[in-house]
Amino acid sequence: MDRLLSVNEVAELLGTTVRFPRRLIEERRITFVKVGRHVRIPESAVAAFVTANTVEPVVIRSVAMLRRAA
Repeated sequence: MDRLLSVNEVAELLGTTVRFPRRLIEERRITFVKVGRHVRIPESAVAAFVTANTVEPVVIRSVAMLRRAA
């Protein structure tokens, strides 16, 4: 079973304030579980969120290399 993290733990893991994971929950942008009045986020949901929002760098060729290829 996946480890369930508190909002504070998710904020610490992402390096953000507590407000950010709370906003993700409110906007339903991340999977969460309600345990009574507590909200918990599965570790896999945090990993999936990071993966889905990771932007790969753009590889830019130098002008000289482009001129040689033409």
